[in-house]
Amino acid sequence: MKLLKTFRADPSDTFVFHRAADPGEWAVSGAFMFAHSDPATLARKARAAFRGGFLGIRSFGWSTLARIVEANDEDRAAAVEQLAARLVEHCGAPDLPAARPAAEEEIAFAESLCNHPAGRLIAVSRRLERGATHEAFRTVQTTAPLVPKSAFTFITVADEETPAEPDIPSVPPGGGHR
Repeated sequence: MKLLKTFRADPSDTFVFHRAADPGEWAVSGAFMFAHSDPATLARKARAAFRGGFLGIRSFGWSTLARIVEANDEDRAAAVEQLAARLVEHCGAPDLPAARPAAEEEIAFAESLCNHPAGRLIAVSRRLERGATHEAFRTVQTTAPLVPKSAFTFITVADEETPAEPDIPSVPPGGGHR
């Protein structure tokens, strides 16, 4: 079986969302977090989460991308229990037995999105249309590993003469302007 985990390609989630999910958390769509909200009235960062965020179960933070990963029955059961606990903590579910069916449904939906190879990234786009939230999911295929790149590369060339530095006149304290 496969499930979703949050993925962070760069630090942008920490700027885009009020609370960014930690990389590698079990993830669900998270649309239920906006069930009683009008996206037009949401603050900027909450609106960004509505429009394109996956909910990290442990932190209840948001991630722009989720990665499909291999999981076993124990992983799935742990994700359901963790989400059920968060539904009690953050969403007003009265207790764990009442929260488990909703958590199970969310995990099952996340699992249904994983009909691609493990390692594939998924993005979500949400919109409110005629009072209903519509979600569209797309895969993000990468040809290279997603690791931050350095803006500069310094190389040393053997047997190359170092150019002489031009003499720059010193400027007296106070700027030396006349």
